[in-house]
Amino acid sequence: MSEFNNRISAQRDALKIVNGSGLFLESLLSLTEKAIDRWSRNNKLDTHDPIIILLKSMSGTLFFLANKSQEQVTEDYKVLSDKVSKQLYSLELEVANKALQRTSR
Repeated sequence: MSEFNNRISAQRDALKIVNGSGLFLESLLSLTEKAIDRWSRNNKLDTHDPIIILLKSMSGTLFFLANKSQEQVTEDYKVLSDKVSKQLYSLELEVANKALQRTSR
């Protein structure tokens, strides 16, 4: 799979995790910082919420990967791709944790 497809797939996965949770009134539409800020405000999430921090971190990592030229695809790219995979896993855990917190109230 190409690097472009990997980035798009990672973004889709993050959106599926968040939007598929059923926890939020408004869906997250993209992983840009502005979209995350708008989404967090509209869902009344604190800027220090672990989900917001993870989404913004993923956004930055994916932005960096998107700006790597083909000649620069190196071990650094692989390390950053692995970082995105770990961020997705952490996002899944945080969303599941938030769901558990809401059901135990």
